[in-house]
Amino acid sequence: MYTISQLFIYPVKSLGGLEVTSAQLTNRGFQNDRRFMLVDSSNNFITQREYPVMSLLQTAIEDNELVIFHKNNIADKVAVPLHPAPGPTTKVKVWDDDCAAQYVSDSADEWLSSKLSILCRLVYMPDSEKRLVDIRYADNKEITSFSDGYPLLMIGQASLDDLNNRLAEPLPVDRFRPNIVFIGGAPYDEDIMEHFLINDIDMYGVKLCARCTIPTINQTNASRAKEPLKTLAGYRMTNNKIYFGQNILFKQTGWLKPGDTIKIIKNKAAVLFNC
Repeated sequence: MYTISQLFIYPVKSLGGLEVTSAQLTNRGFQNDRRFMLVDSSNNFITQREYPVMSLLQTAIEDNELVIFHKNNIADKVAVPLHPAPGPTTKVKVWDDDCAAQYVSDSADEWLSSKLSILCRLVYMPDSEKRLVDIRYADNKEITSFSDGYPLLMIGQASLDDLNNRLAEPLPVDRFRPNIVFIGGAPYDEDIMEHFLINDIDMYGVKLCARCTIPTINQTNASRAKEPLKTLAGYRMTNNKIYFGQNILFKQTGWLKPGDTIKIIKNKAAVLFNC
């Protein structure tokens, strides 16, 4: 039996996320997940890939505010409305997608630019923006927010345990930024989950997650190393890409919480790696 063990949201793309005791699944993913993003002076998205120091900025939700603070000084913070009032939009770039977004706060922009030593601005995706997932994997014109491409990422605890057994120093799950972590089953069972149910919500594993360099960044001090990609490349690589975790789409909305069971409806063939 598979059971949800942890749930995470990431209010600002590529900043620190937070574990939640329940998550509301909306049409674009978990509520408040990656509705905010940082962009540079050209309105291109920025992430820890280029600026590892972003890992030191933590997010929290307090009442109706999004709070961003520095992990080394929790009193050093800035707050903005969690749901900014509708206003003028601008075009921002996320990978190959042009999205409509609102600028949020000049004071927040100044604070963030100071902490990251780069001119940047905080933007918010309004409800009116419908960013489509990759049509090659979509089933019904599903949408997402400022995620890399899909509304949910799921990883099995057994998969992380298997990886950690191969590493000299075990890594926490925050290196991989999942939305759903589950217990039960064998390592990498998420690879073959094609159709499953959680609380009568139909979910579909549509694409394994190709990993970038973010898992190599220590989320507590922003240092970068070779692991875990070096080890993963030895047994989770195919077509020159390293995979860990499964991208998920879904049909209905609802609530998820730790302890919810995952009922498998259909599995698919496993991917052949290192070939």
